[in-house]
Amino acid sequence: MELIEQLLQYTLSGLSTGAIYALIGLGFAIIYNSTSIINFAQGEFVMLGGMLTLFFHVTLGLYLPLAVVLAIAVATAVGALFERLAISPLKDAEPIILVIITIGGSILIRGVAMLLWGKDTHALPMFSGDEPIILLGAAIMPQNIWIFGVTLIIITANRLFFHHSMSGKAMRACSFNRVASRLVGIDVKRMILFSFAISSAMGAAAGIIIAPLTMTSYDVGVMLGLKGFCAAIIGGMSTGMGTVAGGLIVGVLESLGAGLISSGYKDAIAFIILLVILLIRPQGLFGKGEAERV
Repeated sequence: MELIEQLLQYTLSGLSTGAIYALIGLGFAIIYNSTSIINFAQGEFVMLGGMLTLFFHVTLGLYLPLAVVLAIAVATAVGALFERLAISPLKDAEPIILVIITIGGSILIRGVAMLLWGKDTHALPMFSGDEPIILLGAAIMPQNIWIFGVTLIIITANRLFFHHSMSGKAMRACSFNRVASRLVGIDVKRMILFSFAISSAMGAAAGIIIAPLTMTSYDVGVMLGLKGFCAAIIGGMSTGMGTVAGGLIVGVLESLGAGLISSGYKDAIAFIILLVILLIRPQGLFGKGEAERV
């Protein structure tokens, strides 16, 4: 019975962490489908979400909901500015050059954050207290409920936007064929800007809801970004349920491995899973030769 409770505990923890990886992975997939590049600065927007919320809430003393809104707004603006200044001027560059630029952007954002907030690790207060909820013998923090709820809302809003709004449909059209999209009057450059803004906002939201559990610092986005990238690859770079499933798979297996084998392997497990899947099925578990577009 004790083993079952332990497995349930690890699974719940893994699902919570996996939900964060799924949100980050969706950010990677949205930009990839719009620009055919991997935005390795995505993890830094996760960091910005947590650090900006901490700044607005703790340093400036604003109410937490207002601090959250401002943090997401600023992170979104940074993402849009990054696209306008670094990506848009090089529209004819090779994808590998743009990937290198995103790596440079990641280093720049991380460096500025270190100068502004230092190297210390900071904690955001729990949204609904820190009294654990007991579920079938396993303890789950109220913050985990927030993670599940916010993730579900964002995924639902993401699907509604891309399938039922004019801008979302225009972004999907651009992901399939940019030339044809231009011919029918779609502003492709604006759609790419939207993709960076949306992915930045999603990354910031992920960073905010995970910060009370894992704490935050200037370099927290590096590992979270890489694991979100693993989730996107496993999901076939799909902006649908494939990437969500990829994030949950990585989170659960990581948690089970850390609990049943050793916590020292926690970070390595995600990359081992990625290598195995790339060897067996390079297009991802849920890819169909070519990833499902936005």
